[in-house]
Amino acid sequence: MSVTLYEVSVPVFIRGLGNLSAILEKGRAFAKESGLADSDLLEARLFPDMGNLIAQIQRASDTAKFAAVRVGEVENESMQDDEQSFDDLQARIAKTIAFLKAVPAASMDGRDDAIVEVKSGGGVRTFTARDYVLGFAIPNFFFHVTTAYALLRHKGVPVGKMDYLGRS
Repeated sequence: MSVTLYEVSVPVFIRGLGNLSAILEKGRAFAKESGLADSDLLEARLFPDMGNLIAQIQRASDTAKFAAVRVGEVENESMQDDEQSFDDLQARIAKTIAFLKAVPAASMDGRDDAIVEVKSGGGVRTFTARDYVLGFAIPNFFFHVTTAYALLRHKGVPVGKMDYLGRS
């Protein structure tokens, strides 16, 4: 039995975003209990040239959405990147999950060899849809989810591997 591009991506993104939402809630609770300003977590960076926690959530969201848009050729739902609070980030995650749940599996299935072009940094990278999903979108998504986790953990939020992996 083979698996489809939809099966290896959309449900994985939905689960990862759900886990990210739970991790963010632990961050919010930690800030409140510790007397930290939310901005101490939201603006945290691992290194000055890396995006802060807000940017990590935005990029995870974008990566998940763009996989469905680029491979499934579904219409994108634009998000403004104007989040400034835990509530804003939770709303973005919820909106991204809702978007992904509305993506028809048939839109992505059977498109393994379709050409996907990614424009970034002034250039264009060309992939087959299979290579894009497996070698770019999924690793990029988890890079940003992992970085968000690491930022919160570095700031003292009591999260562990099972929070990252999820319990369901």
